[in-house]
Amino acid sequence: MREFWVASGHHLTRRGDHGGLLATPELIMAYLARPELMPPEDACEAERALHASLLADPLRPVSKADIAGIADADARENWSFMMNFRDRLVAAPSLEAVYLTLARKGAGELPPIFLSQLVHLILRNALEGCDDPYILRAGELFYRSQSAAVHEGTLLLADAEVVEAQQHAQHDMHLSPLSAMLQPQAFGEMDVMDDDNAWTYWSRSDAHAMAMNVGGNPKARAGLCRVIERWIAHLLGIAVSVETVPAIEDRDWRWFIGLDTEATRIGNALWNGAALDGGEAERIVALMRLSFEDTRLVDERVGERPVYLILAAGGDKVVRLKPQNLIVGLPLAAAANVA
Repeated sequence: MREFWVASGHHLTRRGDHGGLLATPELIMAYLARPELMPPEDACEAERALHASLLADPLRPVSKADIAGIADADARENWSFMMNFRDRLVAAPSLEAVYLTLARKGAGELPPIFLSQLVHLILRNALEGCDDPYILRAGELFYRSQSAAVHEGTLLLADAEVVEAQQHAQHDMHLSPLSAMLQPQAFGEMDVMDDDNAWTYWSRSDAHAMAMNVGGNPKARAGLCRVIERWIAHLLGIAVSVETVPAIEDRDWRWFIGLDTEATRIGNALWNGAALDGGEAERIVALMRLSFEDTRLVDERVGERPVYLILAAGGDKVVRLKPQNLIVGLPLAAAANVA
């Protein structure tokens, strides 16, 4: 079986009998090794000692006194948060259970990067055994922001962080960042995935170095649909089917889910009967229709009607998909027995 997304850290977890991932000391150690948690040069001895002791024993109990002994107030707050997060990961029946709680009750002060890392890990688990590079590339939208651009009449999505790095490089070479974005080959390794090069995804899945032709390649759009199906099935145990549609032609549409902030705003405008101007319409990246296999699980206000999914780019042309919206936004009946 081909490996992918090693950077997710899935090899540092254990898969339980229930299919969910279990936290291990190795996973906690990986968190402790992150730059955000490494004591800075001016850190006090107490903070250095705490960090060193946790590297030696990632699951060692940490008391309030241990944290209170740290001189810097911000550091005390950070360590208090991290230890609470660690204890939650270790005590939970699965990482999936932790994520569901965060999605439903709110992440509070949890840094976005921690939530993205959880999504990365859980989606890697959900896609175990997947052999379709188009699905895996689409899956990157769940935990990596994407820059959107139209090139030769088709909409492309490229990893926003990689694009930014490439644009800085292009700027240093006195080339226009706009030219770089409109010419994907100028990104060096930023190829546009197609049937001729899709096989190369396996060797660079952690490099985020392939653009997604969401506008012109049906396989790219289908890949996004399959990821959504797997995500919902894995976390909620609910079977759904998703397909892309060119427009909402249903005059009696009952429900929609905005997969990001901009899409929610657009969906609300459409729901209220407003007409989109050209700029707003161009921000829509994907429009999909979701159907439930078992309609008994659906809120009676929706019944057998489909649920529409909207994905859009913000004013900065960046797509920031919020996978938690697929969990909390589904119109489930109160009696639906979900995870």
